[in-house]
Amino acid sequence: MSAQRSPAGHDPNQAALDLPEVLRRPDLRQIGGVVREAELPPLAPPVREGSLADIPFINAAEAPADVVYSRKDEAGRWYDVTSGEFAAEVLAVAKGLIASGLQPGDRLAIMSQTRYEWNLLDFAAWSAGLITVPLYPGSSGSQIRTVLQDAYVSGMVVEDVEGVREVSALRGAVPDLEHLWQLDNGAVGQLAAAGRNIPDALVHERRRAQQPDTVATLIYTSGTTGRPKGCVVTHANFFAGVDNAVNLLGPVLRGVTGQSTGTLLFLPLAHVFGRLVAIVCLRARVRLGHVAGMQSEQLLADLRTFRPTFLLAIPYVLEKVFNTARATAEEMGRGTSFDRAARIASRWGDAWSQSLKGEGKGPGFGLRAARGVYDSLVYKRIRAALGGNVRYVICGGSPLGERLSAFYAGAGIEVYEGYGLTETTAAVTVTPPLRPKPGTVGWPMPGMAVRIADDGEILLRGGQVFYGYWDSRRQTVPKETDDGGWFATGDIGALDDEGYLTITGRKKDLLITSGGKNVAPAPLEDWLRSHPLIDQVMVVGDNRPYLTALVTLEPEGLAHWRRMHKKEDVLLHRLVDDAELRDNIQQAVNEANKLVSRAESIRRFAVLPIQFTAERGYVTPTLKLRRAAILREFSSDIAALYERDGLDSGD
Repeated sequence: MSAQRSPAGHDPNQAALDLPEVLRRPDLRQIGGVVREAELPPLAPPVREGSLADIPFINAAEAPADVVYSRKDEAGRWYDVTSGEFAAEVLAVAKGLIASGLQPGDRLAIMSQTRYEWNLLDFAAWSAGLITVPLYPGSSGSQIRTVLQDAYVSGMVVEDVEGVREVSALRGAVPDLEHLWQLDNGAVGQLAAAGRNIPDALVHERRRAQQPDTVATLIYTSGTTGRPKGCVVTHANFFAGVDNAVNLLGPVLRGVTGQSTGTLLFLPLAHVFGRLVAIVCLRARVRLGHVAGMQSEQLLADLRTFRPTFLLAIPYVLEKVFNTARATAEEMGRGTSFDRAARIASRWGDAWSQSLKGEGKGPGFGLRAARGVYDSLVYKRIRAALGGNVRYVICGGSPLGERLSAFYAGAGIEVYEGYGLTETTAAVTVTPPLRPKPGTVGWPMPGMAVRIADDGEILLRGGQVFYGYWDSRRQTVPKETDDGGWFATGDIGALDDEGYLTITGRKKDLLITSGGKNVAPAPLEDWLRSHPLIDQVMVVGDNRPYLTALVTLEPEGLAHWRRMHKKEDVLLHRLVDDAELRDNIQQAVNEANKLVSRAESIRRFAVLPIQFTAERGYVTPTLKLRRAAILREFSSDIAALYERDGLDSGD
């Protein structure tokens, strides 16, 4: 295979030549001339003994001086933590958990923002033989009580005094909870001090008792359609995802520019994606830093000082970076120039990705020249916003969209999209190295199989698929796969003739209009959400003659629009009816409607003077819409969209 130069000037093929099997196409199975199944063999053998708890101690034995974490001091400066230092901390905290009376199999809940101590507690708990139960910070009292009761949690670590207050108010309802520690009040030091008289050998005895099929964690679903369910994930489930990811994405993790690799984690560790990332990095000994949340200013500041070489993100972050850059250019009077640069980058990215698949010669001379002109003016600033050294982003949670994916490729950043669920221990498909296909979520991960059922539902099979949901009453795990080991995801999708998977939407979210048209709202919602003025969108139309949408405004994008249109003083509840603002959103809706047929298009929309936030109960902590709650709360706004006559259902 001839080498293809990447957008940033490095050569991904050179790094990937060590892994020729990575480029193997999936094995495909067709029914009636349509691909219905795709499968890739594993790149890593299954782990037959031990657990995740062994990773810190293996690292310390093999490479004690290797840097595995970076932490910020009070002055905001990053300092390194080596493999040896981390293993020593894990041992000390594990001894403290044992000294507190926690027994093997007991559940330890962790409710905190993304931070170093989260990972420390995870590995310490596993070393002590415990099962960790993550909770999102900001969870309501009802949500906390549900999880603590359902999982019979014995100990809990919270981040701050607010967490202590919330949990303390529930103590009467959670009699199994015996211990409560606060990170900001020295929990790590307190545990280390409590465990000083516990022999190291006791920790290692408990650690060695853990096996691959031992339960590692109970992760509760976000409960978009009802009561959260506890997903039982074993150490083997994690290993299947971690070890195959390390082998598949070796060039990303090892780097190709000769510099040390590292990533900054801002995804919530209560979510399985963030958790898997952290374990992958420790397994591969890649330097990992932490940022509490995705608030743009702090995140961008930390990206500048940490300077990661790759990132794990959701589309929201990449959309935010693009929209912020575009707004800055417009305020400087360079909006037209930025738009031209964006078009060139997208064309370059499309041509480059086609050439990697052998379907074109790549960017021509004129396109290369134009891209060179805008590199220092625009693309370099995009890379700088992500820290300056980022060359790869692995993106999941929802589709990024072909337009932005191609733009980032043209700007020098390759985006690998993936798909997965809590029940599948995060990603089960990902863009294969050197074979991008924008608009898809890639091939099955090695060791995974994807099947499309007769009704379009995506079925999954492989070592990452959990065994089942926690049955609190029986303290057991009912099996959640069929006799062939297939797990029904509830998502709708399709495989193309090369085995790439495209996600259409959620089966339960399908809208059926009064005219009988089945519509998946996700593609329209995802496209509109990338607009700088739009924060969230929910398409409505079940048992209605046509589709409408509820739209909320993105605060920073709205602030920029106000400045550009001299409307800083207009109150928000009046601004949602502003003719100019509605015209801007209508243009976005018109563009989105080009993706679908008339019967699937949005005919009307309402702009709401609020945001859909997790605190208000309208979205999950990972920004998925709680549709039932929104439909109930805004029923009058929805009814108003259908009160006027004159629109037909269309075909």
